Amino acid sequence: MREIVIRVVDIAIRARLLDTPTADRIWAALPIYAEARTWGHEVYFDTVVASPIEPEAKAVIRPGEITFWPEGGAIAIGFGPTPISQMGEIRLAGASNVWAEAVDDVSQLRAVHAGERIAILQADS
Repeated sequence: MREIVIRVVDIAIRARLLDTPTADRIWAALPIYAEARTWGHEVYFDTVVASPIEPEAKAVIRPGEITFWPEGGAIAIGFGPTPISQMGEIRLAGASNVWAEAVDDVSQLRAVHAGERIAILQADS
């Protein structure tokens, strides 16, 4: 099973990759380093990975689903409402490919500020 760690400041969130083409592309590109951006209760960041929209892509996600937004070329991690969310949902800017499931609580990302360095690394076995 492929696992990653998302690190930003003193936060570390482990996640398990799903069996998707996007997950394969992201795994092949590791390590990924970027500057965090925030949008409501979402942290997202640009990546060099390109992946087309997958049939199961969605804009409304559950906490812990880690996504890739093909239109923006960014990895997005929602943990609460965004500016376009409706009551009780996590709505991303557009349909996104779910490529991983967090093992740890993604609400820790509330402490992240725009511009902070974020990394996605292969988890130690």
